[in-house]
Amino acid sequence: MPELPEVETVRRGLQPVMEGAKILDAEARRPDLRFPFQPDFVARLKGQVVTGLGRRAKYLMADLASGDVLLMHLGMSGSFRVIKPDNEAAPGEFHYPKGKDSTHDHVLFRMSSGADIVFNDPRRFGYMKVIARNALEDEPLLRDLGPEPLGNEFDAAMLARSCEGKTTSLKAALLDQRVVAGLGNIYVCEALHRSHLSPRRIAATLATKGRKGVGGGEPTDHAKRLVSAIHTVLNDAIKAGGSSLRDHRQTSGEFGYFQHSFKVYDREGETCKTPGCGGTVKRFTQNGRSTFWCPKCQK
Repeated sequence: MPELPEVETVRRGLQPVMEGAKILDAEARRPDLRFPFQPDFVARLKGQVVTGLGRRAKYLMADLASGDVLLMHLGMSGSFRVIKPDNEAAPGEFHYPKGKDSTHDHVLFRMSSGADIVFNDPRRFGYMKVIARNALEDEPLLRDLGPEPLGNEFDAAMLARSCEGKTTSLKAALLDQRVVAGLGNIYVCEALHRSHLSPRRIAATLATKGRKGVGGGEPTDHAKRLVSAIHTVLNDAIKAGGSSLRDHRQTSGEFGYFQHSFKVYDREGETCKTPGCGGTVKRFTQNGRSTFWCPKCQK
């Protein structure tokens, strides 16, 4: 599942050809993806100017001049491809050639910028929905999302308050989109390693304990280290174009390459990269997902 850095990378790739441009034409080439398209899906898009292209958690959000918002989710294998009139490509070190098989090209936007934007999704777990902006707060897909991990509101104090009293594991808490939005398995593993915190640690240990029900709830040093690590990991991953393990491609067709900077994820049996540690990266299943960590330096 693409996580925040991959979605942000896609947003930045689409922004130059989508933001400020009019959707001259739109095509939904099948009746559904993960969910059925709305009956008026195409009609609400055609002729609309995209006034802004943002991101909320793992969702892309295109603001339209009509007051609607086009909500887009990549699902498991979804990707956007930008086709310009001269069919120019921008291959890089990890470039993945654009295939000519259009079998899974399910949605197309023809933009006044001169670009065609194609959404390809072999597994069809992605989805798109047009929502009135004034109804976003009540949208079931968005209303329970927690703070953005790179937003100004997300700090050690907020994370401590969210985790206070939680008896779940720290990893489970970070994967809860109500606690913090956009984090997934890869970047939680990486952030926990960089902050030297065990994925098995109880989430409540990020907050201080009060006495006789008074006080407490303040961020511990663990919380401060973890928030700093989350910021660093996400920013580094965005600069690297995300992580390409199976399906992620940038809009140019390039691979992201943060996977070459993983310190624990998918490194089972290898030596821990923490200077002076010398431990061995282990893997175990936690909440149905593979957790990678170093038992020696993550406590």
